[in-house]
Amino acid sequence: MEIKRDRYLNRLIKKKWNGSVKVVTGIRRCGKSYLLFKLFRDHLMSEGVEPDNIVAIALDAIPNMRLREPMALYEEVVERVNGRRCYVMLDEIQYVRGFEDVLNGLRQIPDIDIYVTGSNSKMLSKDVITEFRGRGDEVRVRPFSFSEFATAYPGREEEAWKLYRRFGGMPELLTKTDDEEKTAYLQNLMKEVYLKDIKERNDIRLEGELDMMVDFLCSSVGSLTNPLKISNTLKTVNRSAIDNETVSRYLEILEESFLFERSKRYDIRGKRYFDTPSKYYAADAGLRNARLNFRQQEETHIMENIIYNELRSRGFSVDVGVVEARPTNGDTTGYVQMEIDFVANKGSQRYYIQSAYRMPEKDKEDQEIRPFLKVRDSFKKVVVVGDDTYPKRDENGVVTIGIRQFLLDEDSLDL
Repeated sequence: MEIKRDRYLNRLIKKKWNGSVKVVTGIRRCGKSYLLFKLFRDHLMSEGVEPDNIVAIALDAIPNMRLREPMALYEEVVERVNGRRCYVMLDEIQYVRGFEDVLNGLRQIPDIDIYVTGSNSKMLSKDVITEFRGRGDEVRVRPFSFSEFATAYPGREEEAWKLYRRFGGMPELLTKTDDEEKTAYLQNLMKEVYLKDIKERNDIRLEGELDMMVDFLCSSVGSLTNPLKISNTLKTVNRSAIDNETVSRYLEILEESFLFERSKRYDIRGKRYFDTPSKYYAADAGLRNARLNFRQQEETHIMENIIYNELRSRGFSVDVGVVEARPTNGDTTGYVQMEIDFVANKGSQRYYIQSAYRMPEKDKEDQEIRPFLKVRDSFKKVVVVGDDTYPKRDENGVVTIGIRQFLLDEDSLDL
């Protein structure tokens, strides 16, 4: 069964022949190669591109090992292009030592449109910016969204949602037949693929501390933290001697590997960012759950992580909103900071979003909505709840929507 990934495919299509090297990045095993070699290739052929005008090389394949040498790859591409107008696709470009020079060289050849994929430890966002001097164009691919997962899952939507909350959206999960297989697959991915690769490529000396940090971030998804807090926790609980500088470096490495993303706090009224504390979200809820051996199944945190990933998948930048207000206890001498879970921005669009797994009581409803009322602008305000509920709008213009409808409807924020 072919699984459509139109969000990413359409981004690639829009970037055709824009003069930049298109770099498809993302955590390993999230579907980068499938997007480029299957879906994008099929699109090109449907547009009338001849197969001979598509030069595709998988650099992780044994028959192509000789092409991991820079000049060998360059000469192979030039020979196969042979002066024609061609699309060049290079999978797992990090296998090539000095790939930046190869790509910059190929970019000088007329009538070549270049696309590459790279795994998380080498083809990072900052590499795209610095190595290609503004001529790199990144398309970030993520594990399946719930709408993608539900489309591919053969059972009922309710069952798909239960599985997605627990095991997440890594594409290969759909080939696993039972929970034991799914668990083993995810735990092996985290330990033997992601963390092992990170440790080897970044010369991590304190391997145990890195593991502890991953556990800490998985446990505290959706909670504010900073390097000092993490360092103090590791010192207190695990008797670690790790310092703040090392924690900061390890956090940066985990972000660059795409295992976690940082969401900074943003002062909505003051229009400024706070450097610390921040929130960290896992690339996939299933990886997070499996890392903790499914011991901490807090639905509130899992749902918040899923909403964050959905917003990022839709192309939004996402911050933690902060608004200052007078306290409700009658104290008139100071202010308290109130939090909005997500401030989602894309171009001129902005949405304020609260994640509330359960909101049965009036006090809880007021608690979630109160920060919205302190924001003095007209951007849309949305509460996403864990229940299946018909979208409704209150007298303040705040929309409440159920999590599944939010995830399944691409235009759910505009209901």
